[in-house]
Amino acid sequence: MRLRRRGLASINSEVRDGILPAADGIARVALADDAADHTPRNYRVTALIIACALFMEQMDATILSTALPTMARDFGVPATSMSSALTSYLLALAIFIPASGRLADRFGSRTVFRAAILIFVAGSALCGIAPTLPFIMAARFLQGLGGAMMIPIGRLVLLRSVAKEDMVSAMSWLIMPALIGPIIGPPVGGAIVTYLDWRWIFYLNLPIGLLGVVLVTRFIGNIREDRPARFDLPGFVLSGVALGCLLFGFEMTSRTGELPTALALIAVGLVAGALYIRHARSHAQPILDLTLLAVPSFRLSVIGGSLTRITQGAQPFLLPMMLQLGFGMTAAASGAITVAGAIGSLAMKGLAPRVLRRWGFRRSLIVGGLGASAGYAVCGLFRPDWPVPLIFAVLMTSGFFMSFQFSAYNTIAYDEIPPERMSSATSFYATFQQLMLSLGICVGAASLHVGMRSAGHARPELVDFTLAFFVVTAVSAAATIWNRRFAPDAGAQLSGHRAATGQHASSSPRRA
Repeated sequence: MRLRRRGLASINSEVRDGILPAADGIARVALADDAADHTPRNYRVTALIIACALFMEQMDATILSTALPTMARDFGVPATSMSSALTSYLLALAIFIPASGRLADRFGSRTVFRAAILIFVAGSALCGIAPTLPFIMAARFLQGLGGAMMIPIGRLVLLRSVAKEDMVSAMSWLIMPALIGPIIGPPVGGAIVTYLDWRWIFYLNLPIGLLGVVLVTRFIGNIREDRPARFDLPGFVLSGVALGCLLFGFEMTSRTGELPTALALIAVGLVAGALYIRHARSHAQPILDLTLLAVPSFRLSVIGGSLTRITQGAQPFLLPMMLQLGFGMTAAASGAITVAGAIGSLAMKGLAPRVLRRWGFRRSLIVGGLGASAGYAVCGLFRPDWPVPLIFAVLMTSGFFMSFQFSAYNTIAYDEIPPERMSSATSFYATFQQLMLSLGICVGAASLHVGMRSAGHARPELVDFTLAFFVVTAVSAAATIWNRRFAPDAGAQLSGHRAATGQHASSSPRRA
């Protein structure tokens, strides 16, 4: 591959600085010839461009949650069945995210990132014309195919461009603009559903996606591997069957009369998962590298983050439905309230680096996890006679703590990952991230369904939502067990926390 002199000098500089991976003293990551004219960018610029894609994805998800009851009415299905529209999207993410890193290594991050945005936009257009629930499930799956490549590859570009000491700030810059989506999503979605048509929810993605394509083309370099690993097709098939069957099996357990099918899917998923584990042990470069779990900070972040994301995945499904079906609110009114969680998340982002610098990852994750779990437990106690400002405050507090957890997990996960394994690590982590968000919807829907069946309710009532919130909250609270297993000095180089040098030893006990 031919490189211009200036592009090669830039790459060699990055290799010397430890930003880009190398093998045997030779750079393994290079810019394609058509990207050689791109000068190195400030990491804030790169983060903001990647955040455009995250903004589109997050806004779409939060707007859709507000519209689910109305969509269920138009499709002529029970409201609880609309969890399939959310699960099909997340299912595509879980299946195709493992392939994202390999595709970026082979074809270049800019090429794949740009194609992913275009696929997401095409899926959005199809969602806008969907006449039935099965049709929108298929369209959402196409959206998920695009989303599966957008975010992991964007994060990979950032990780390969940022020094360790800037990583916390870079992640905050990446996430902060994306939080605008959840902030404006609920009120915009509520207004669209109430005063226009829910189909405009998906048409909004078209101009945003096209803007993202222009920015990616202009500013993102086409980073790729000189010697990409061979694509693990058997591993991709086995992992896809395992994840797909498990997710749809869990989701179908919440539907009346479909328990035998659900159990059969779960059984197939477990068998495929066992076969994949056997395959991964004998394959030199499996598509999901299970040996990454031997890295302590990565393993603990995967486990603790997975449990926390189950709760976060259930909340956008349960809360709007409770406010509309249980409180009798309009979609616009419920959207104006659920925006509180996103506002709390945005308020946290500027504080995350300072909190981690002062307290370190371990203590911050323990306190933040308990705070987030307590807040979501209170959500299950909401009643129509509660003052709206109090409900708003609880949701802001919950969003504050939950967003802090994700910022910390997303950063500490890569603390001990060597550069040459970063692509595999981002794909692995993002797969479990989306898998647990999907499972959260399934757990929330199943808990709600169990409550309805136990009480003999034909439609969900407030007591059923209370049970569902308590169940998913107990899951995230269990993450405390693994948060306590982080070393007191874990991520010290990332956060600037000096517990490892003993400068805070007098005020920082080794066990929280």
